[in-house]
Amino acid sequence: MTRIGVLTGGGDVPGLNPCIRTLVYAAADRGYEVVGLRRGWAGLLDYNLDDDKPQDHCVQPLTKRDVRTIDRTGGTFLHTSRTNPGKVAPKDVPPFLAGQGQFESEGPFDFTSHCLAVVERLGLDWLVAIGGDDTLSYAERLSREGVKVLAVPKTMDNDVFGTDYCIGFSTAVTRSVQFIHQLRTSTGSHERIAVVELFGRNCGETSLLSAYLAGVDRAIICEVPFDVELLAHYLLEDKAANPSNYAMVTVSEGARMLEGEILERGEADAYGHRKLGGIGLVTGERLKQLTGEDIVYQQVGYLMRSGAPDALDLMVAVNFANMAITLIDQDTPGSMVALRRGTYTSVPIDTMMSGTKRVDVDALYDEKRYRPLIRQVDGKPMFLY
Repeated sequence: MTRIGVLTGGGDVPGLNPCIRTLVYAAADRGYEVVGLRRGWAGLLDYNLDDDKPQDHCVQPLTKRDVRTIDRTGGTFLHTSRTNPGKVAPKDVPPFLAGQGQFESEGPFDFTSHCLAVVERLGLDWLVAIGGDDTLSYAERLSREGVKVLAVPKTMDNDVFGTDYCIGFSTAVTRSVQFIHQLRTSTGSHERIAVVELFGRNCGETSLLSAYLAGVDRAIICEVPFDVELLAHYLLEDKAANPSNYAMVTVSEGARMLEGEILERGEADAYGHRKLGGIGLVTGERLKQLTGEDIVYQQVGYLMRSGAPDALDLMVAVNFANMAITLIDQDTPGSMVALRRGTYTSVPIDTMMSGTKRVDVDALYDEKRYRPLIRQVDGKPMFLY
């Protein structure tokens, strides 16, 4: 019997549970068996090969009965983590591995050989990894090691290279537009300037499209460092031109001011990333100093990725899962399912490692006036890039 392992890694997004459910149902209809690896790649790393007891904290069987209703909620019922078995910090080494006395350095440590042994012990013929570029980078590593791996791209930043669309993006934009419109009531009532900080580490598409669709006055994106004094000037103009006497700007969490740095905090995770956030607050404080206006600062944050998926994310999640099962049927490992130019397809898994996905500033953004500028829609894909 073909045995498939499935996991979700990195940040949660709406659409993960429907993807898992569809995968399990399609596999069961073919007579395949599915097991869920819990907490992303930690499901492999934390599995103790010398422990004969069931290790439910790492792996669980997935039948139709187990996943029957999970598509009705957001998040991932398998849970998630940012574990990278190829780069494990000393503090994150499982006790049963630390006790082997095999370390000759201060780390990080590569436990890929352990993970390969776990894949063999569990009898996994295939691994389906649902994640962003970090999670999928380790999937690509296992693919090079000979594991039959399939990648399903998800991230609300929509920044996995090789696909035009990732699970979670549409819902994140939908939520952002809704919250922006709701925030207009307080901002307008108090005649203030609103600064809305949105998730977006390396790609400003969420800020750009949310501002574009919600009719926000200005949008700050990761790709273009901004002059806060010039932004203040524009927002005063916008406020004066608005009959309700208020203005709004969206800001990507990965944006930075001219001559400034990206605001990060805390220790780097296993993929080298530190926590982002706070550029909206700093921008708001500077805007208040420069304009004399009161500021409404709102960090939307995790609300963008919470709750059930919208119809588009639901459709993509279901179709990506069905595509993954088809690739298993066709014995086509080392692939990533994708949407390109509006068409479902698949690409080699190492495609996602071959570039960086960013906003096409020349085609979509006015970097002098800090606002969306869609120069041509004809011929563009649905999400404009």
